[in-house]
Amino acid sequence: MIEQTTNREAKLVAVGDNCLDIYVDQQAMAVGGNALNVAVQWIRQGWPARYFGTVGEDAEGEALLAEVAKAGLPPQDVERLPGGTAVTLIREKAGDRQFLLEDLGVGEGYIPSPDRHAVLQDADWVHLGTHSDAALVRRLVEEKVQFSIDVSTQPQSLALDGIPLIFASGPEAKDASVEPLTRALLNSGARKAMVTCGSRGAWFHDGSELHYCPAEKIEAVDTCGAGDSFIAAFLTAYCIAGAKPQDAMADATHAAARTCLHKGGFPQELRPAPNWLLAKYADIIDPAKER
Repeated sequence: MIEQTTNREAKLVAVGDNCLDIYVDQQAMAVGGNALNVAVQWIRQGWPARYFGTVGEDAEGEALLAEVAKAGLPPQDVERLPGGTAVTLIREKAGDRQFLLEDLGVGEGYIPSPDRHAVLQDADWVHLGTHSDAALVRRLVEEKVQFSIDVSTQPQSLALDGIPLIFASGPEAKDASVEPLTRALLNSGARKAMVTCGSRGAWFHDGSELHYCPAEKIEAVDTCGAGDSFIAAFLTAYCIAGAKPQDAMADATHAAARTCLHKGGFPQELRPAPNWLLAKYADIIDPAKER
C-alpha cells in the first residue's frame, strides 16, 4: 500500500532526465524533461521539492541551470559532468509534437551521488523520470522508498517487481483496449499503474479496481509536458494528500490540460535557439523538413 501523508511540508524529490527542447520550426528552445518538469510543477503547486539530475559542462548546461534556478529549484542539486547536456529536437504539427531526436547526453544512466541518495531515503515521495537506471530502481525497491517511475512507451524496459506506482503511455485509438496494459503492468510486479492515453483520458489501477477519467477538451497549443503535469498533480493529490483516485485523476487531468495551453513543459519564456546549436544538428533537422 502507498503510504500517505497530509503534511504540506512533505519532502518531494524528482530524479533523472532534463533536456533542452528545441522547436526546430520556430528556432526556439525551452527547458524540459520528465523529472525536471515534475519537480517544477510541484513547486508551482506550492509544494517544496528538489530535483536531482545532471548536465554537461557546456553552454547548453548553463542555459538549463539558469531556468532551473528561475523555476525555484536549487541549481546546486544538479550535478555537472564532462560531456553534453541532453537535447530533444521537436517538430510541431497541429498542436502535437514529433520527436526528431532525443539525445540523453550525460543524463543517460544517471545515478545520484551518495549524499543525494541519502535524501531519497528520507523523502516522502520520489519520482524517477524516463530512462532511469535499472540499478537505481532496484535499490529504491529494496530500501522500501516510496516512489514512482515514468516508463513512457517502454513499459517492459525495466523489472517492475515491487515498484509502488508506474506511469505509462497507452494507445490513443478509441477502439484500442487499455485494460490489458494496466493488467500487464500489475502482473509484472507493479503495485499500482496509471496509463495515460492523450485525448482519450487516463486509466488507473489501484491494485484492486480500475478507474477512468476522460481528458478535458481543449485546443492544444503544445502537448509537450502535459503528461509530466499530470504526474505531478496526481502524486501530490493521491500519494501525499490522500485524495480518492477519481478526485486525484480529475486534478491531474486539469493540470495536464493547462499545460497544453502554452509552449514548453512549464510556463517559461522561449529563447531563440543559437545558430551554433541549430548547426550542430543540421543533418537531422534539414532532412526532416517537409518539402
